[in-house]
Amino acid sequence: MDIRFTESRPSTIGVEWELPLVDRSTGDLAPRAPAVIAAVHERLGDHDRVTEELLTNTVEVVSSVHDRVGAATSELSGIIGEVVDAAEPLDAQVMCSGTHPFAQWDQQEITPDSEHYTTLIDRTRWWGRQMLIWGVHVHIGIDDRDKALPILGAMLAYVPHVQAFTASSPFWAGIDTGYASNRALMFQQLPTGGLPPALGAWANFEEVVGDLTHTGVIDSVKDLRWDIRPSPGWGTLENRVSDGISTLHEVGAVTALVQCLVTDMSDRLDAGETLSTMQPWFVRENKWRAARYGMEAEIILNAGGDERLVTDDVHDLVERLDPVAERLGCQDELHHLDTMIANGASYQRQLQVAQENGGDLREVVRHLVTEFRDAL
Repeated sequence: MDIRFTESRPSTIGVEWELPLVDRSTGDLAPRAPAVIAAVHERLGDHDRVTEELLTNTVEVVSSVHDRVGAATSELSGIIGEVVDAAEPLDAQVMCSGTHPFAQWDQQEITPDSEHYTTLIDRTRWWGRQMLIWGVHVHIGIDDRDKALPILGAMLAYVPHVQAFTASSPFWAGIDTGYASNRALMFQQLPTGGLPPALGAWANFEEVVGDLTHTGVIDSVKDLRWDIRPSPGWGTLENRVSDGISTLHEVGAVTALVQCLVTDMSDRLDAGETLSTMQPWFVRENKWRAARYGMEAEIILNAGGDERLVTDDVHDLVERLDPVAERLGCQDELHHLDTMIANGASYQRQLQVAQENGGDLREVVRHLVTEFRDAL
């Protein structure tokens, strides 16, 4: 199978941010996305910036292509402002996290008239219906398809960093799961979900896609739901590790981290270096540790099995990537990762709010709505 990789300017950015809608009075999920999306389309005159998702409680906001993180987050802020305004007369509010604190999966509506989603649910049944989860996807442009898979392989060492810092799903259907990111383990139950297989060259990727298509596992490359995947149609590497990120500042920080990492790796390939990788069992263990322990995860750093607290490693990573960030114009956003260390991740803030309010998860929803709005 021949898969063309679209030419793309290196280090360009595209962000997709899945946003749940909640009822103003109850805090429960509200199936009002179709009306909100229609209203925003009319306001913006652009159907590409706000799209539907699997469930009618979700709006996806999609940035256009940008060179700088600040430009991408500024555009997202403007689009989301339109979403908030459109939701207001429908008594709906916008928030974001990896899961809703107390909503029940079996009470949600599937987006109608979508063959893609109907096929997904028909195939995955119980697990597919439970995908009451949200995430953020960050695309970074790559100028040569032969770089895509070496960079993907090296990026797997940073799955726990992104997972820990975006972890925002400690609750599931009203239960404290004990995980920082319950979403991470939920999502990998889908076929082709979770970590990608080992792929050395573009021909290996084409072989995998060909085999999966031939056997009916997928209809197209878009059905690959890997945590990190090539996106040939856009000419990007797409990082899908993140839980739903609760504030715009945090979206900017994570986007800057991914942009700087991919750019640094691309530069090293251009200089003739070989990018290092870790054993798949270390990568898998790291993902679990970050999902379970979040910012308190002790992660495996390299093939030698050295370990370190994830927040300490990110702090030093910010310093190491600072020259790249300066060149890309995203130093402020990258250094916000240190602020996230000081303030705690979303899952920690949610757990604290629940504790302070006697376990009332409606207060957690109010907190998520407020901090989402205040960061725009």
